Amino acid sequence: MKKRTETRRITVRGLAIGCGAPILVQSMTNTRTQDVDATLAQIERLAAAGCDVVRLAVPDRSAAKALYAIRRGTDVPLVADIHFDYQLALMAVDAGVDKLRINPGNIGGADRVRAVAEACRAAHIPIRIGVNGGSLEKDILAKYGHTPEALCESALGHLRMLEEVDFHDVCISVKDSDTALTVAANRLLAERTDCPLHLGVTEAGTERMGLLRSAAGIGSLLLDGIGDTIRVSLTADPEAEVRAGLDLLRALGLRRDGPRFISCPSCGRCAYDLIGTAQEVERLLADCKQDVTVAVMGCVVNGPGEASRADYGAAGGVGEGVLFRRGEVVARVPVQDLAPALAELVMTGHVPGEI
Repeated sequence: MKKRTETRRITVRGLAIGCGAPILVQSMTNTRTQDVDATLAQIERLAAAGCDVVRLAVPDRSAAKALYAIRRGTDVPLVADIHFDYQLALMAVDAGVDKLRINPGNIGGADRVRAVAEACRAAHIPIRIGVNGGSLEKDILAKYGHTPEALCESALGHLRMLEEVDFHDVCISVKDSDTALTVAANRLLAERTDCPLHLGVTEAGTERMGLLRSAAGIGSLLLDGIGDTIRVSLTADPEAEVRAGLDLLRALGLRRDGPRFISCPSCGRCAYDLIGTAQEVERLLADCKQDVTVAVMGCVVNGPGEASRADYGAAGGVGEGVLFRRGEVVARVPVQDLAPALAELVMTGHVPGEI
């Protein structure tokens, strides 16, 4: 993995984004923002799932007015998503949101951009410029076509509007439903600005394909050292987005607040229920916060050696399995007890009958 790109730092309700800060996971409510109780309940579920920052759609004045009650009802960092109406942005700032997501070019003239920027500056609220491939400006499309250059130029154009009014507390996202285009656009953008980048593949799809496309796109950029905050966009419950984002960061070693799991693909040598055992181990350790690698291997012949870098692991055979710690066998247990025994070894450091 490449060294992370150096970016400027912004702060969202005490959480740092950019300049080497931990990568944050975001999601967005799908309740009607006007329904304060339902929106607050979903925000709390997202926070419980591990979401760092929650975005809310603010399509009209009734949604903007609801932000006042929502802000009083939660301490979770909130982002107001605004399009076209600069007055909604001003209301959101007044309500106490922690960040705005706008495109300066679609909220009106320079005077309106200045008004929003001055309100955000006074309240110490950053702005995310969010450019999607499906809503690019006509002149940019005419010049560049639907290309990475178009996404990048659109974002930089919006950035210039804020810089012209001396506002620099900015984060940028460029997203498209085309994964490769999204990756290329973010690579270009990382070369041309030091703003922190919010990563995502927009309209990625339902949970199965959305996960794959997001992992390919977001993961490629993170391995390049690009990206300061992420959203895995799914046509699914927003909590699934949070779980996917956390799992992606853990898989890349960028988040170490839970186990990293290793398990074999099944093959003809396997003489026990490897698939069921691996799934059960993950379930039993779902709430574990230890920074450990846990392996579930298919056979006792190769298992300990193949997972010798794991902190804890298990491998099964005919009727009996073994538990190991850093490649050394420490106990033998019936295969039906393998999953709970491994979970106990992880959580306590020992199991009954340890060799």
